Amino acid sequence: MIKVENLVKKYGDHIAVDHLSFQVEQGQIYGFLGPNGAGKSTTMNIITGYIAATSGEVTIDGFDIFKEPEAAKKCIGYLPELPPLYFDMTVWEYLIFVAELKGISKNKRIQQITDVMLKTQVDDVKDRLIKNLSKGYRQRVGFAQAILGNPKVIILDEPTVGLDPKQIIEIRDLIKKLSNNHTVILSSHILPEVSALCDTVMIIDHGKLVACDTPEQLSKLMSGANVLDLSVKGSKEDICKVIDSLPDITGYELKERDGSDYYDIIIKTEDKIDIREDIFYAFADRRMPIIKMQFETKSLEDVFLELTNDENKKEALNEGGEAEE
Repeated sequence: MIKVENLVKKYGDHIAVDHLSFQVEQGQIYGFLGPNGAGKSTTMNIITGYIAATSGEVTIDGFDIFKEPEAAKKCIGYLPELPPLYFDMTVWEYLIFVAELKGISKNKRIQQITDVMLKTQVDDVKDRLIKNLSKGYRQRVGFAQAILGNPKVIILDEPTVGLDPKQIIEIRDLIKKLSNNHTVILSSHILPEVSALCDTVMIIDHGKLVACDTPEQLSKLMSGANVLDLSVKGSKEDICKVIDSLPDITGYELKERDGSDYYDIIIKTEDKIDIREDIFYAFADRRMPIIKMQFETKSLEDVFLELTNDENKKEALNEGGEAEE
């Protein structure tokens, strides 16, 4: 649906986007993440045709955004962080205005506006001035203008910023429904939101793509399936004897729980080796109960921080086959 190849954007000597390449498949929700100044907003503005690139190619449903801007832009609905609203218009007047700008034919205009108002649940305020609406309703009107004309791609920049918890839940539900008929690219600083909504996460840093995968797979890759968390009841000496008797263990750490006879243990093993069954039987033979045993996991926040702050982690992930540039 979207193909970006060797995209570069320079501002004087500063490189905001550095030979960036990625593809967006149809019918998915993509999360676009990066620290402030990473180049994600610049990339989104180039994709939507708001600004030009220094070099590179961007195609939207086969149309080149630089050579065929009108055809490419018809495929895109865009909601920037500050929705482009006219506060002295009613919702209905504003959507009529947007429909005219998008070149929607007169015989389809009324029906399409009615449909998007129902989808975004603003039909009950269609005759109210936008300046008199709550922020949640204004955001919904912004969504309505983005999906008017039924574009194949919806691009959302910080769609829930500044909303209260109830409004955030409503907007997230709306995004999920949009994904049934549109490809969605979502930029957000709320990482749990990205993890909950997105099928694929793209992390950009210093203008380059440092990771592109599902939230679950990114967490698994960064955590490493060779790190095991245990909690075992017993003495330190006996626990060490059991662990030392097992093969494929490359190292471990013990930490005693305050006021108890349990130890929390981190065990590292050779890559791609699952020793959970061996550990279970080894401790069971010594009648030492295991109250917790699981592979180490990391949240999307942990993954994001490691990828954008630790060069060694980036290199390790890239060596593992993840996308860069």
